[in-house]
Amino acid sequence: MRAGMVSISGDPQSTLAAESLADPAPQRQQIAPALVLRGEGAWRQALPAIAGLGHRPLLLGRSAATASLRSALAADLQGAGLAVSPAELRHDCCEQDLQPLAELARTRNCDAVIAAGGGKVLDAGKLLADRLGLPCITVPTSAATCAGWTALANLYSPEGAFQWDVALQRCPDLLVFDHGLVRQAPARTLVSGIADAMAKWYEASVSSGNSGDALVQMAVQMARVLRDQLLLEAETALAEPGGEAWVRVAEAAALTAGLIGGMGGASCRTVAAHAVHNGLTQLPASHGQLHGEKVGFGILVQLRLEEQLGGNRLAAQARRQLLSLFDRLSLPRDLAQLGLSGASLAELQQVCAFACRPDSDLHRLPFPVGPDELLAALVSTGAECCLS
Repeated sequence: MRAGMVSISGDPQSTLAAESLADPAPQRQQIAPALVLRGEGAWRQALPAIAGLGHRPLLLGRSAATASLRSALAADLQGAGLAVSPAELRHDCCEQDLQPLAELARTRNCDAVIAAGGGKVLDAGKLLADRLGLPCITVPTSAATCAGWTALANLYSPEGAFQWDVALQRCPDLLVFDHGLVRQAPARTLVSGIADAMAKWYEASVSSGNSGDALVQMAVQMARVLRDQLLLEAETALAEPGGEAWVRVAEAAALTAGLIGGMGGASCRTVAAHAVHNGLTQLPASHGQLHGEKVGFGILVQLRLEEQLGGNRLAAQARRQLLSLFDRLSLPRDLAQLGLSGASLAELQQVCAFACRPDSDLHRLPFPVGPDELLAALVSTGAECCLS
């Protein structure tokens, strides 16, 4: 399969400056990377485009499991005549890493940032490039998140606890989604990406289902179609790595989910599922679980809240459907499967207090939720899971 090229300008003059009768003020949105290269062999086809963005790139990575892959990428860049400066994160995307990386980039006179890895690496690379005013190239090595697409970065503590998210000036200048690179990742990463992408529907439909904004409406409907596609094809994709269903599902998780977030904007992006994720990261015992695994559990908790506090019977039906799918995909369905069977009441209260902070996305739910109600949902979701 040849790599496909899609050019979508990230310039606000060519993305969205829409006016409505109710609010004539122009809206500035960062919807998509300036250039997307996707398909088998996309990395090698991207080398001329990378050279057009910078000749002295910083190549950022983290995982020891992908060290050999990054060495191969560095060799390809050097073969294209670029002077590469390899660098690694010590932690997640956190200030304690970003500051020395910025100094390294200045010392080496780097003129671009290439982030090759999972979501934390991609976020760190985007944020570093944003702060230094350099072109950014993202190279996802799995389909675990849509971080390679978005103009957003999540900041964590050195211990791995979520702190806050940062809106960036623009999406990456180039996104390279090479099927061959992504296919090497463990199947668990794709499962995580499936859960993270499915959250787009469950969160956007709640926060923005009644929006009068045309792009937001389109984003919500795209999220519904994305959810349906993943329900239908997730298991086939996992059974046939590299097959047609695998390509559709991997691109859905890493690309389409990002497009939905870009079109829908901040208010359409996250609600309770991601707020639960953010709370769970406050406990070190949860750090063995991937981002999407915690978000997937967060979907179940959000649906439980809609059922208990919102009186939504459809939410109960949707939760039962997801419990069955999550079981087949080996996604965590309760606190024990998240590694939190030994969590104390005080620790779970800490999770809920963080998730219910005044500025939390959880408050985009159409009814009030406090720490006590959230704690009841966390525990009862798990109890019902064990009985199902």
